[in-house]
Order: sequence, then C-alpha cells, then structure tokens
Amino acid sequence: MWARPDQRQTPGRAPLPTCQSDSMNTLTGTWRRLRFIAGPTRTPRRNLHLANFLALHAGVLNSVGFVATATYTSHMTGLTAALADHLVLGDLGLVGISVVAIVSFVVGSATCAILFNWGRRRQLRSKYASVLVLEASVVLLFGLLADAVTWSHRAWLFIPVLCFTMGLQNALVTKASQARIRTTHITGMVTDIGIELGKALYRPRRADLPPVVANTEQLRHHLTLVSLFFLGGVIGAAGYLVVGFVTLVPAAVLLLVLALPPLVADLRDWPTP
Repeated sequence: MWARPDQRQTPGRAPLPTCQSDSMNTLTGTWRRLRFIAGPTRTPRRNLHLANFLALHAGVLNSVGFVATATYTSHMTGLTAALADHLVLGDLGLVGISVVAIVSFVVGSATCAILFNWGRRRQLRSKYASVLVLEASVVLLFGLLADAVTWSHRAWLFIPVLCFTMGLQNALVTKASQARIRTTHITGMVTDIGIELGKALYRPRRADLPPVVANTEQLRHHLTLVSLFFLGGVIGAAGYLVVGFVTLVPAAVLLLVLALPPLVADLRDWPTP
C-alpha cells in the first residue's frame, strides 16, 4: 500500500517527534542569540540581552560583597557620601577604604575603555568580549580563592577587586549601548520607572493639547533590569551564606560562555608568524 508523500520516511531514520523538534529549534535559536550577545555588531535587542545578564551578575557580586564586607561595591553614590561623612567624623580607616573603592571602580572603567579601544583600532570582533573575559577571569579566581584568605583586614583586598569588576562591566554596557543603559545605576532606573508611571497615570483635562504618552517599552526594560539585579542580590546573599565565595563561580562561567564565540573567531583569524 502506497504511503502519502508526507508520510514517507527516509530508510533508517525516524522522524523527530514534533515536541522534540520544536525544543531543538528553540535551543538552536537561543544559542544563536547567545553567540552574538557579546559580538561586535550591536543592536538594541542585543544590548538589552547583555544588560539583563550583567544586571543579574552585578546583583550577585554586590550582595556577596555586602555580606562579606558590609559594603555595597556597586554603589558609588553611597561610597562618595560615606567618604564625606567619615572624613568629617575623623574615621580615617573608613575614609581610606572608601577612597580605594572609588578609585578601583574608576580603574575598572578605564581598563574597559583601554581594552575596547585597543580592539576597535584593530577591528577585532572581541572588542566587547575581551572585557567580559577579563571580568569573568577576575571573578572566577576571586570566587575560587577568596575563602582561603584569613587576613583580618581582608576587606582591603576584597572591596577593590569587586569595585574593579563593577567598573569594568558598567563601562562595557555604557559603551555597547552608547550610554543608554547602565546595569548598576538602580537609582537612575527607578527614577525613570517613576517618570513613566507618572506619564501613564496623567490624565489631561484639555482635549486640544497632545496627550502625555508613557514609554511602555522603556518602562518594561527598566523593570526587568531592576528585577534581575534584585534576583541576583537574593542569589548572591543566600549563596554566600551557604557556600561562601564559590557562589561567584557559576556567574563567572556564564560570562565566559557569553564572551568566547567572538574571541574564538578572532583567534582563528589571527595571522600566524
């Protein structure tokens, strides 16, 4: 009995079930998006995907740093205020750690700019990914080794390392998005959320004036970033209380996975001597 064309099978090969085929297509599409998330060609969607990952990562780092050292290492506003307060109060130890934290953040941002411009001048596809590789390497080593540090003043080592990584990643997203997104500037994002909510709630009395329209897309993006930063904070604090600094290792591995495709592409094309 002849089978209809849509029922014929290739000898020795069974057709994939529909659900399995759909899952494979979904995984393939997800991997393709991840491959280009740190690539040289930037789009608003890719910038948001990168920002989402880094907001979650920043939340983890920030909370681990706070539970370990009682310092929010992404909060430059708070550290600057603490510097002023402790200077007036004469607490030179806390003045010193505040200065070190702020300088480390600035050095991280400057390092990002140096790496990015070095790669850009050489037209490397890894001009963004190289910054992620550096950040991931620092976080990975820190996560693996920090628990072994028993120095009573280890905050003087931990805070600069964490602030440096925060500066790196904040500068990276700022460069990639042309200063439209910052993953650790929660104050600014919460302000923008309030502005857009106010626009949505505003009801004008005069019909002859143009309506006030909220930017719902921007509102959604800011809510997502703040929520991911909060989720990362919960993961980081809970993880540190259970396993210590090793909590940072999965976050570092994730960054490496995101950064490797453009880096590998550059290494393949690197001229041999």
